[in-house]
Amino acid sequence: MSLASLTANSVARSGESRESRGRVLIVDDEEVIASTLKEFLQGEAYEVATAMSMPVALGLIESFEPDVVLCDVQLPGGDGLTLLNRSLQVRPETLFIMITAYATVENAVAAFQRGAHDYLMKPVMFEELLAKIDRLMKYRRLLLENQALRRQFHAHEDLETLVGRSPTMQAVKTLIRKVGPTRSTVLITGESGTGKELVARALHTFGPDPDAVFLAVNCAAIPHDLLENQLFGHVRGAFTGAERDHAGLFVAAGRGTVFLDEIGELSKSTLAKLLRAVENKEVLPIGATRPVSFHARLVTATNKDLLAEVAAGRFREDLYYRLNVVSIHLSPLRDRREDIPELVSVLLAKHAARLGKHVQGVDNATVRGLMAAAWKGNVRELDNALERAVILGDGPILTPDDFPPGLMPENDTDNGTTRDNLRAAVREYERHHIQRVLKDCGDDKREAARRLGLGLSSLYRKLEELDSRSTL
Repeated sequence: MSLASLTANSVARSGESRESRGRVLIVDDEEVIASTLKEFLQGEAYEVATAMSMPVALGLIESFEPDVVLCDVQLPGGDGLTLLNRSLQVRPETLFIMITAYATVENAVAAFQRGAHDYLMKPVMFEELLAKIDRLMKYRRLLLENQALRRQFHAHEDLETLVGRSPTMQAVKTLIRKVGPTRSTVLITGESGTGKELVARALHTFGPDPDAVFLAVNCAAIPHDLLENQLFGHVRGAFTGAERDHAGLFVAAGRGTVFLDEIGELSKSTLAKLLRAVENKEVLPIGATRPVSFHARLVTATNKDLLAEVAAGRFREDLYYRLNVVSIHLSPLRDRREDIPELVSVLLAKHAARLGKHVQGVDNATVRGLMAAAWKGNVRELDNALERAVILGDGPILTPDDFPPGLMPENDTDNGTTRDNLRAAVREYERHHIQRVLKDCGDDKREAARRLGLGLSSLYRKLEELDSRSTL
């Protein structure tokens, strides 16, 4: 197609109001080529931006958010493959077509290895270019649809790991669904062992970039000088042994999530640096003179009362309010005992499958004992107790003897748990256990009865009894 016919077609189409077919960024240091390609693609109903250098291109990749980038291999201030690498860290969903006047097998292989999706030689043929862009746009739509389906599946899976039907757990799940799709900072509070990292992972799965990395750090487990290096990175020569630049977790996470557990254990110097990171979305690596921007989402957690820490001068008030944009509190297990039967069913199945043990469930006395236990270590303690019981237990049904001595109180009504509540808990455990076995058997009741050690008529009677009290 000639430039004259291209201009005529573009003028003829300029008066039409058509829906955009997508966004294309053209990166080429030859202004005539860039403007010609732009005019052609605009005539084909694409939104187009152009850049003649790598710094400008990087800025447009963030602000313009192109679907496809047409990028010359040779650029002032850096080559196109470097731009490809850096842009995929910022927007990994962007598709690249590399353009060069010197096509070689080596160039093509290098481009594809770095993440390019196609390759073109100069002079660019408009029909070939349009065909490649159209094909990539169809591929991108399928990719986004696939990611959305995977996100829904994994989000459902992650919420399933947050076991519990108590009002407090339902409120937590509702918050995750609402806050997850945003990039807001979230502060998760609760005692040790309540499942704060599970909530953080669920937020990531529901987030705008669920396929990006999730990086978790326990701030209490790492000395503060090493922690600063891990979080913010360093430049070459910053200290003895720093032979190369090291990107900290905030930068390495890309558009993913950085989860800082036990945030209340940070030193004052680290808190000051973290405040800068949260306020400006940039970090200053150790030994660097210029800050580095980052795009990761920050989720933090603590088992401390941070407001009390602020009042005592041990935590920065300005940082507290920056972190506490949205707060999610996890109640201790003793305050949501109605969730214990379902937790026992789910965790028992997990450990039995992992350890290869044929454990079908627990007896009624065990359910009553687990419901009445103190659980100072919360869900983590319950999980560990069940794992131990699966390892040491000899039969298909676990009994109180399979659990650590002193875990279950002698009196079933300890801790304010009434006998009526315990009976209801036993029924709830039976319901969850039978549901799980039926699901594993594909709803084959004969096979389920065999696994449960019941006659088929007994299983039907048990289902009717449970259904009369609570809908399955």
